[in-house]
Amino acid sequence: MTHPYRALFAAPGSTGFALAGLLARLPLPMTGIGIITLLAQVRGSYALAGAVAATFVLTYALLSPQVSRLVDRHGQRRVLPVATGVSVFGLLLLLGASWWAAPAALLFFGALLAGAMPSMSAMVRARWTAIYRGQPQLQTAYALETVFDEVTFIAGPPLSVGLAVAVLPQAGVLAAAVLLPIGASALIAQRRTEPPIETARRYAAPAASVIRLPGVRWLAVLMVAMGVIVGTVDIVSVAFAAHLGQPAAASIVLCAYAAGSCLSGVLFGALTLQTPLRRLLLLGGIATAVTTMPLLLAGTIGALAATVFVAGAFFAPTMIVAMSLTEQQVPPRQLTEGMTWLLAALNVGVALGAAISGYGVDAHGPRAGYLVALCAGGAVLLAAAIAHGALRPRDPRNLEVC
Repeated sequence: MTHPYRALFAAPGSTGFALAGLLARLPLPMTGIGIITLLAQVRGSYALAGAVAATFVLTYALLSPQVSRLVDRHGQRRVLPVATGVSVFGLLLLLGASWWAAPAALLFFGALLAGAMPSMSAMVRARWTAIYRGQPQLQTAYALETVFDEVTFIAGPPLSVGLAVAVLPQAGVLAAAVLLPIGASALIAQRRTEPPIETARRYAAPAASVIRLPGVRWLAVLMVAMGVIVGTVDIVSVAFAAHLGQPAAASIVLCAYAAGSCLSGVLFGALTLQTPLRRLLLLGGIATAVTTMPLLLAGTIGALAATVFVAGAFFAPTMIVAMSLTEQQVPPRQLTEGMTWLLAALNVGVALGAAISGYGVDAHGPRAGYLVALCAGGAVLLAAAIAHGALRPRDPRNLEVC
């Protein structure tokens, strides 16, 4: 089972950029929750905290694909230092504004600049693709990166919150501001594995964004819907556990969802499947929709944990398939941008799911929040079905976006 993963690291330099990428992506899940924890303590307003955090998340979703477009055109070592510097400056500005009780407008401005944070997950996936394009190992590499994403989203938020509560309200965001340049520098230092850049003479004008491709658009929609499920599980599990008088048990539910996703991602990456990716995407959409239905029936923490474990088991494989389809559909010179659109869409979905389900919990109780996940599961199936028709076999090396 572990052999396919060991074989990945036979490529020179792969261990270095994989570890650097794991560190570099940790600040993203730390930042949003870190902003909320910080401002809730120093300003006493969850409304302000949520608005500033949402500003960061939405700005990141809009800017990260543009940063990745620049990376595809000019290379990681030229673009990442600039984007990382802008993001770190924004985080420090936000921290300074919170420390000196500056006007709220400065908090929002800092969050806007912090949203220039590069999509480190996409940068690492692009490096794996440059090594294993067209080979079975690429699916295994995507599976590994999906598991790494899960690990950072499991470890990042509690680390950020723990620092903010135990050390200093600003400590969580400050840790993200420190880890980001360290991780980015470590990744940039791995020069021999940086994806090659097509010559500017061959491509005199920048290509249009790959989001204009119908298949990529529907994959992004699918990722938004999947993110809504994740955000809903996060919020409603906490509310459900509190409703039962067992608030600490929420961690069991959240760990069960993450464990289901991580385990299935590892297993899926070790398989060599002959089923076409388009069909796997449709099967993943069906499974996602079906496994959200039992959420409404869970009446105990144990039942809920078992239900979300099964639901989570289809998250990582569906995401891996979506990334693999993106690699097939977009031109090689725009691969980083294409993957970043999907990752940004996932983050937008998580934020939307948390906001919508939070409103549902406040208005109608914990169980009502899971209706959001049920609807999102239906949206995943619909998007997968439409993408199944929109994604046609084609040679990405001859593909141009116009």
